[in-house]
Amino acid sequence: MSDARWPTTRLLDLLDIDLPIIQAPMAGAHGPELVAAVSATGALGSLPCAMHTPESARNDVSAIRKATNRAFQMNFFCHRDPKPDPAPEERWRKRLARYYAELGVDPAAGGGSRAPFDEPLCEVVEEVRPKAVSFHFGPPPGDLLERVRKTGAKLLCSATTVREAVFLAGKGFDAIIAQGSEAGGHRGMFLTDDVAAQVGTFALVPQVVDAVDLPVIAAGGIADGRGIAAAFALGASGVQIGTAYLRTPEARISALHREALKNARDDDSVLTNVFTGRPARGIKNRLIREVGPISAQAPAFPSALNATMPLRTKAEATGSSEFSALWTGQAGRLGREMPAGALTLALAAEALERLRTLAG
Repeated sequence: MSDARWPTTRLLDLLDIDLPIIQAPMAGAHGPELVAAVSATGALGSLPCAMHTPESARNDVSAIRKATNRAFQMNFFCHRDPKPDPAPEERWRKRLARYYAELGVDPAAGGGSRAPFDEPLCEVVEEVRPKAVSFHFGPPPGDLLERVRKTGAKLLCSATTVREAVFLAGKGFDAIIAQGSEAGGHRGMFLTDDVAAQVGTFALVPQVVDAVDLPVIAAGGIADGRGIAAAFALGASGVQIGTAYLRTPEARISALHREALKNARDDDSVLTNVFTGRPARGIKNRLIREVGPISAQAPAFPSALNATMPLRTKAEATGSSEFSALWTGQAGRLGREMPAGALTLALAAEALERLRTLAG
């Protein structure tokens, strides 16, 4: 039975969960341990699969199910890989040449990739049948989307504008993740590339709620009970929280990233495309200050990774995060160092207390 203490139980009923909290999928930042810890509380853990092979995705799903029998979701990127063209990458490497020389890095070293949702990954979904599947950068091609739908999985997707939300509703999605500009990591935009016009969470959520008759999940700048309560006040049926989980022991981020999050100020994050070729929110460092934050020379996502990953690897080996993608949302300083399960329960309790207070 759904918990009537929440203003709406639409998301709880849809996903068969107890807490209207989704742990955001953060590719490269966590694995099955974090997913299972969150799902075990009755919230929804999310397995990011953008850096997975089909086999590694199967292995992580198996690990999650050994740890908990509660619901979780799998998340996939739906970008289109750019056509092979060495010219943009070569221009980008020339732009970064002085850093290669400074660090003693081979410009042709390469490294880093993000896989779009495809036939082999779809076969994994059909095999393991998660409770939900979410997509970033728009929906997959129609045939793949229908195959996922036929597994019985609930379909979620990020939207950064009302137009994107309406588009997704028309494609038969079950819930919309309204991602505001405050969110850490990559923008989920797919019908626009105008990052300068991205809407904030407080403005986006109520407009999406008014535009679609689906549960809306607020994402971006939410890291404590106050933010969760505010999302419900805006009409959301739940929240997606990412950055707050990066300081949990289950997160797999580097010690350098943890230290940066611990010391970050509220104005330390910016939108940048210099690491991957696609706008994402992270903590300012040397590469962003000197090359970006937004550079027209950066090749299309995910090609830019081939040029920046060797710099990151070499710099981190010397204890420097000046060339690392330190993804964070604008509420990063609200994060807490505590286990993911305890954090999830604390967030829910704080939100319910705040909602009771507001109700008088």
